[in-house]
Amino acid sequence: MSILSWDDYSEEDTLVIESTHNTVEINKATAATKILQESLENIHAKPTDVANTPILTASVTQPAVDEKPADNIIGLEDIEIGAARIRVDDKKIINCRADLNQLVPFKYQWAWQKYLDACANHWMPNEINMTADIALWKSKDGLTEEERTIIKRNLGFFSTADSLVANNLVLAVYRHITNPECRQYLLRQAFEEALHTHAYQHIIESLGMDETEVFNMYRELPAVARKAEWSLPYTQSLADPEFHTGTTETNQRLLRDLIAFYVVFEGIFFYVGFTQILSMGRRNKMTGTAEQLQYILRDESMHLNFGIDVINQIKIENPDVWTKEFQNEAINMIREGVDLEYQYAADTMPRGILGMNAEMFKEYLHFIANRRCAQIGLPQQFEGAENPFPWMSEMMDLKKEKNFFETRVIEYQAGGTLSWD
Repeated sequence: MSILSWDDYSEEDTLVIESTHNTVEINKATAATKILQESLENIHAKPTDVANTPILTASVTQPAVDEKPADNIIGLEDIEIGAARIRVDDKKIINCRADLNQLVPFKYQWAWQKYLDACANHWMPNEINMTADIALWKSKDGLTEEERTIIKRNLGFFSTADSLVANNLVLAVYRHITNPECRQYLLRQAFEEALHTHAYQHIIESLGMDETEVFNMYRELPAVARKAEWSLPYTQSLADPEFHTGTTETNQRLLRDLIAFYVVFEGIFFYVGFTQILSMGRRNKMTGTAEQLQYILRDESMHLNFGIDVINQIKIENPDVWTKEFQNEAINMIREGVDLEYQYAADTMPRGILGMNAEMFKEYLHFIANRRCAQIGLPQQFEGAENPFPWMSEMMDLKKEKNFFETRVIEYQAGGTLSWD
């Protein structure tokens, strides 16, 4: 089993994703389904006549951009006895009218495979030995003040960042992704975000830090707060109970949120902190904390790749959303993410530390931003940008580091898939 890494992305990794039909064929035995009646209500009959009006058409076209879309199904609809069985062609990643409670037949095999891969890579924070970290943290001369600042600032950001991502998934994104195999992965991702918050809490508790200080840091320190403030409006937009996809404008609104959280928040905002703490681990400092973050980085790499596949699938099934204007907006979002993350690097290490400085991170963020642009079909923005931290690519693939920090078997897998090779 191979784990896709953020920096090893290539065209060969790009999924060949199926396009869908623009119409839904109706089985003649169940043509008068309740869902179809509702979607055709304004076309064929007055509201009071729908129940007694025969349906004479064999297909349903998508509403025009300026029409109010029919309410998308979310999986809580009444059960219809005798309804037709689901076919692959009935499925769509958004704006689907097929039963969302039926996982099979699969249409997006890549989504199901990512779910299986994530389950096979299960881990728990309390399995990682924190003894050396505790001793080093309590030692008066074990770490410099700059190193302590890096640890505390990054825990301050990460401890609430994964909660923000989980809230975005559960309160906003999940409702609008109308495909059960994709939802299956989203549920796994939401669990992993909770697991990551658990890991940060475990580190903070183990080191004896002031928990309220660290968890409240995103409301006290501007360097930590800026990234959270940037992301929240996207979640708030989709969490509006009156919001539904189904038009070009509303589909773009969903796509904008996906780009914000998958491409920018998880694909750019985590980079400085991960690199700083993993660099300490490579120097045999805070090895337990670094190992926790390596596992989290591995999970986030998979989240990013799933999000990119979803974004690209939406573009394929709804080509009208990918206008030149919207592409420019996405580019600006990525550029804003780079600027915010660079400012975070400058705030956390103003004088340079661990053989790194803020200018090196600027180059690194430009390199990463070019990757993100290429992955969603946008032109690269920073010509000639190179990777000043090539060792980070190794960190993202645990299979390449069998004895990482020599603390445990690194290729952790759950149950029957555990490998000790």
